[in-house]
Amino acid sequence: MTSPDGGDGQRRFAPDFLTELFQNPLDPGYADAAARKARGEGRTGAPKRIVSAISALTLVGLGFLLVVAYQETTAAEPARSQARDTLVDQVQSRRTGTAELQARADRLRAEVAELREKQLGGAAVARLRDLEAETGLAPVRGPGARVTVGDGPMPVDPLTGERKSEARVRDTDLQVATNALWAAGAEAVAVNGQRLTATSTIRQAGEAILVDFRPVTTPYQVIAIGPDQLAGKFRDGPAGRFFRALNTKFGISYDVAELSDVTLDAATEPNLRQASPSVPPSSVPTPSSKESKGG
Repeated sequence: MTSPDGGDGQRRFAPDFLTELFQNPLDPGYADAAARKARGEGRTGAPKRIVSAISALTLVGLGFLLVVAYQETTAAEPARSQARDTLVDQVQSRRTGTAELQARADRLRAEVAELREKQLGGAAVARLRDLEAETGLAPVRGPGARVTVGDGPMPVDPLTGERKSEARVRDTDLQVATNALWAAGAEAVAVNGQRLTATSTIRQAGEAILVDFRPVTTPYQVIAIGPDQLAGKFRDGPAGRFFRALNTKFGISYDVAELSDVTLDAATEPNLRQASPSVPPSSVPTPSSKESKGG
């Protein structure tokens, strides 16, 4: 078979065609479109009108959504503010009621102590006061030390938006401070005014620290009554090195001071519970069905 060119079946191109192909590789239509784009001219005709209509509809839809979202936000804001105000009022009311009940309990405790001292002799009363001071149920006064720790800077993570909590004082940190003071010879310890007893607890509840189920806030002051060198022993001991490391690494504030005269209030009397043995089930045998029928 011969080719249309009349040759041997192979397509051949003239030199002028090859030269033109390499000199102008693009179709003229592409070149015109590139030229219009370089001049800043957009689409014309029907395509341009369609794109413009779609853009306008998109902008109108976005604007409508923003207006609806704004209206929903402003409409819900009074309800949220009212709910927040209600919660704040309830908290304040409960706090006031708790303070009144605590004051009443303190008055009743003082009356009970007065009546008890009238019934007991002088030696028994002195011994009882010593035991109450040792167990934390009576106020004590004397020299001691004060350890103050506080939360460090907590910047917001720019990637996640969460506040970093490495510099927050934790319940274990306060446990380290109180245990170190006991080990150094402290006779009485209080955290932010909360006197510790043998049944006291220091726990973490979310971001709050509870001492005997009562919240305490930063800065935390751990005050102890004990020997004259109590502050120095704490500062030079393992606990002091521990808090200095926290201060250096995370910026947690830390300070130890000697106190020549300090008074610690009595702790709240614990609610003691008494266990009693359970009543065993009756061991009297019940009559069998044959015995009940037989006669």
